[in-house]
Amino acid sequence: MNGSEDIFDRDLGPTPANHQPQTPLSFLSWAASVYPERTAAIHGQRRISYGEMMARCRRLAGALAARGIGRGDAVSVMGANTPELLECHFGVPLSGAVLNALNTRLDAANIAFILEHAESKLLLTDREHAPVIKEALAKLGRKIPVVDIDDPETEAQGGTRGEHLGEMDYEALLATGDPDFPYLPPDDEWQAISLNYTSGTTGNPKGVVYHHRGAFITAMGGALVSKLDRHSRYLWTLPMFHCNGWSYPWSVTAAAGAHVCLRRVDPALIFPMIAEHGVTHMCGAPIVLNMLIHAPDEVKTEFAQQVQVFTGGAAPPSAVIEGMEKMGFNVTHLYGLTESYGPSTYCAWQDDWDGLSRDQQAAKIGRAGVRYPSVFDQTVMNPDTMQPVPADGETMGEIMLRGNTIMKGYLKNPEATEAAFKGGWFHTGDLAVLHPDGYVEIKDRSKDIIISGGENISSLEIEECLYKHPQVMEAAVVAKPDDKWGETPCAFVTLKPGAEDTVDARSIIDWCRSHMAHFKAPRHVVFGPLPKTSTGKIQKFVLRDRATAPDPQSASETAQ
Repeated sequence: MNGSEDIFDRDLGPTPANHQPQTPLSFLSWAASVYPERTAAIHGQRRISYGEMMARCRRLAGALAARGIGRGDAVSVMGANTPELLECHFGVPLSGAVLNALNTRLDAANIAFILEHAESKLLLTDREHAPVIKEALAKLGRKIPVVDIDDPETEAQGGTRGEHLGEMDYEALLATGDPDFPYLPPDDEWQAISLNYTSGTTGNPKGVVYHHRGAFITAMGGALVSKLDRHSRYLWTLPMFHCNGWSYPWSVTAAAGAHVCLRRVDPALIFPMIAEHGVTHMCGAPIVLNMLIHAPDEVKTEFAQQVQVFTGGAAPPSAVIEGMEKMGFNVTHLYGLTESYGPSTYCAWQDDWDGLSRDQQAAKIGRAGVRYPSVFDQTVMNPDTMQPVPADGETMGEIMLRGNTIMKGYLKNPEATEAAFKGGWFHTGDLAVLHPDGYVEIKDRSKDIIISGGENISSLEIEECLYKHPQVMEAAVVAKPDDKWGETPCAFVTLKPGAEDTVDARSIIDWCRSHMAHFKAPRHVVFGPLPKTSTGKIQKFVLRDRATAPDPQSASETAQ
């Protein structure tokens, strides 16, 4: 015996009785054993109980295993927010394989790249996406087995079913699986559970690898922050392919709540579903919230319950928060990245905010906030010195994270992995300040900060101002090169319907100058629709390209 051995370790090593790998697979087995008859998923007229979902996931795992698919293999899925993709979050990792949920807005070239880079052994694809998948398979250069997902709700929710590409459909695949396939955890909780690709705005996308432990902890953190329970009804307005739906396939299941499936984000579908199914929770980017606010009155259905809305990405403008609350939604701002399994930070409500005005509350809510209880550590640092910035609400630094809810790393990219983890922290690339109360406020992506005449200007601050304009529906601000100032703010604006004849660029610029320092106000304004990602985020890299053009758009105007 080592004389330095801790008495609390002596003869007290881990055993199968007291040490099991943490995995979100355990959530489904729990829900199915405790609430087998409770509704797990709602999709059109379909109702799937937790007992049924458990059996279907075991069949899926068994079918994959029968095909020789298991640990070290990727299974790619091109799917909408349907029960099939939900089941893949459990059935695929149960087989030992890694789930790769594909972005449904990608083009054929990017899909082909991902299928090749991930070395996918099987592709499940919703028939709505048959045209782009057919093109991607032609570009792939190798054969890959394909299984069709044939969803009868496609047309009812505004889609079109394309041709059959696979050797069979999803239900036929399940029929080949063993209903008694062993429901066992992975051998190692560090084992990969899923593979998600970044947007790839500067070259090929990077493959972010998640592990079972991180998925388990993130899902538990999400359930706690969202206050999910067995009475919760979660509407799938967030794509399940996006950071595995921010881990909500696992979080909602951990609470034995009901997944209300939705193929596409459309206010004409969302409002009736909230009322019909008693929806209590939903997630989405700020642009989704804005879409609901500006939906035609005829599609806005009243509902009795308050709906908890969790929004990520850029801070929602205060006008958006106020608009949502007026309709019966309670908004919580989250912050995170693909590399952190989605949300890692949330704006935790403080009791003393109850007495603040609506504007003051919106300003508080707009901050990213504090770390999830499941996140080990978060701070704002100077990325050069790796020293924390003072908590003065003014000094900018980079948000840094560390803990079990950070990715394993980037697939086949050790250089990028090493750079991301430099100094023992995950470098987010997001610029923020730390307030005296410990709350983080995001100021910009490091690449989105505007440096004009030596002054740092936050594009988010300008956007916040623009969203307060009574005729502005959407806004985004990027840097435009300038011979004198180096760069100046360029605002891209979508006006509310009917405002085109009453609002011009000059009036927008004057509005900003009346609400903020003149040097921060945009000097260029471009009107028109804004390019968006599949998750509703505005594509600033597209706008930056437009802003570099000599004349971004004929509808632009330059301030003097």
